[in-house]
Amino acid sequence: MKRVVTIGGGTGSYVVLRGLKEYPFSITAVISMFDSGGSSGVLRDEFGILPPGDIRRALVALSDGKRAEILRELFNFRFPAGGGSSSGGRNGGSLKGHSFGNLFLTALSSIYGSDIEAIRKASELLDIKGKVLPVSLDNSNLHAILEDGSEIVGETNIDVPKHDGSKSIQKVFLDPPARLFEETAEAIAAADTIIIGPGDPYTSVIPNLLVEGMREALSANRAKKVFVCNLLSKWGETHDSVASDIAHVVLSYSGLSKFDYAICNTEKMDAKLVTAYGKEKKYPIHCDDKLSEYAGEVIIGDFFSEADIARHDSAKIAKTISEL
Repeated sequence: MKRVVTIGGGTGSYVVLRGLKEYPFSITAVISMFDSGGSSGVLRDEFGILPPGDIRRALVALSDGKRAEILRELFNFRFPAGGGSSSGGRNGGSLKGHSFGNLFLTALSSIYGSDIEAIRKASELLDIKGKVLPVSLDNSNLHAILEDGSEIVGETNIDVPKHDGSKSIQKVFLDPPARLFEETAEAIAAADTIIIGPGDPYTSVIPNLLVEGMREALSANRAKKVFVCNLLSKWGETHDSVASDIAHVVLSYSGLSKFDYAICNTEKMDAKLVTAYGKEKKYPIHCDDKLSEYAGEVIIGDFFSEADIARHDSAKIAKTISEL
């Protein structure tokens, strides 16, 4: 089997992994571990575990077998305010906002004494096709320096800016430093193809590249490096950016001189969808000619999912990758 490694986190990795598992690949999903908001952030602070949210998504994406659909629904279930209808509509229940999958991974960490063993046991239960690995086991926080010199601390504060999102990010770093997980380094060394993205560059993709040892691991491997560009810009991260801007900044943190391939969507989105996202200050990314400066080959086309949300189409992306 061809060995494929994906590097990222969040919805981007989820979409790519769902498509790749339909092919005869040996898949390893490398996931960012620096989330500091929502259910993951709360559990990270209260129990001292690695944030489970992006790991959960990757596990769900690769789940297979007869029970896969039931387990996917269960792991993605998020407790409503007050715990549901039996609460009489009260707000502030202790489980409010938590996903079952995050709580499950937290419980496994306590039972088996480590985050990595929790991931292994969950992988076994979900009968996943492939392997999910954290980029690091170290507890660290993401920091960003803006163009005006101000510093933003915490992934969630960068992801959902409380500051002026039009101010560009000049630099991101981890504090304290985090080291590449040994098993993850081995997977990267053995890979035939490495897929970077899609995902919010500064909060889902680049944090993986900031881990000590990652740049060296990527540079030492002769695998094909594939960059998948985002569909939409992100207020606070890629406002007013085009595809080449995003590829350039990701490349600058990777230690690579160039990607082998860049995949960029050129299919137009429905006008109503564009308008809806515009209200959130998110706009379709333009696939510009300069992108070819950062990749040996640029692959353009329809990679958009015909849905009421802007996402890559899992099948289309996976088919393109399989043909590389």
